[in-house]
Amino acid sequence: MEITGKTAIVTGGASGLGRATTEYFVAQGANVLVIDLNDELGAALEAEHSGKVTYKKTNVASEDEVSEAVALALETYGSIDVAVNCAGIGTPQKILDREGGRNPLAYFQKIISINLVGTYNVLSHAAEAMQKNVPNADGERGVIINTASVAAYEGQIGQAAYSASKGGVVGLTLPVARELARSGIRVITIAPGFIHTPLFDGLPEAAVESLTTQVVFPKRLGKPQEYAKLAGHIVENAYLNGETIRMDAAARMAPK
Repeated sequence: MEITGKTAIVTGGASGLGRATTEYFVAQGANVLVIDLNDELGAALEAEHSGKVTYKKTNVASEDEVSEAVALALETYGSIDVAVNCAGIGTPQKILDREGGRNPLAYFQKIISINLVGTYNVLSHAAEAMQKNVPNADGERGVIINTASVAAYEGQIGQAAYSASKGGVVGLTLPVARELARSGIRVITIAPGFIHTPLFDGLPEAAVESLTTQVVFPKRLGKPQEYAKLAGHIVENAYLNGETIRMDAAARMAPK
C-alpha cells in the first residue's frame, strides 16, 4: 500500500515514536489523526502541519473516546487506511516493595489497560472502518501496526507488568492477522529495543550508558525516526503480515 494520499491514525502521536511516525507519514504525503493525551504537544503538531494533521485528545482504553476519534478521522479525511499503536506507559515497579510488602494491583491493571487493552481497542475500531475501504490490486484494505518491546521477551526486574502487556501485544499479532485477512487487513508488530525517546531524557547518564552496553551494533540508542521508517516500510511492503519484528540492534536485555 502506498502511503501517499492515505490516512493514518497514530496513537501516542504527539511525542516519541508516535511523533516521529506522524512526521514521517506526513512527509510521505499522508494525512494523520493524532491520538494522545498531551494537549500542548498535540495542538502544536496540528498547527505545524495544518490540514495534514488533526489532534484528538483520547484515552486509548476508552471505547467511547476511541470511537469518537475514528469518527473524526472518517469525517475529516474520508477513510482510515493505517493505524499505528504507539501509546503506552512503562514505569517499572516490583511486585514486592523494599520491606517485602506487596505492591497494589492497581499498577499492574493500569499498565495492562493502556498497553494491551488500549492496543486491542484501537485496532478493533480501526479494523471496523478499514473493512469498508475499496481494496487495491492485492485485495488490501488496511494495515495495522502495533508496538511491543524487546521486554516482551527479556523483561527486566520491575517490568513484570510492562513485559506482560507487551507480550500480550506479541501474542495477539498472528491471530488478529489471520482473522482480518478476510477483510484485506494486514497486522504487524514492531518490538523496539532501546530507542532514544523523551523517556530517556530523564534517566541518569550512568543508566543510559548501562543500557547502551547491551546493544551489539550499532553501539548506540535507536532513533525514533528509525522506528518511523520501519513503520513506513511495513505499510508499503504487502508481504509483511502476522509477524513481530525486533528493531533492537541485536540487544538482549539483562535481568537489571
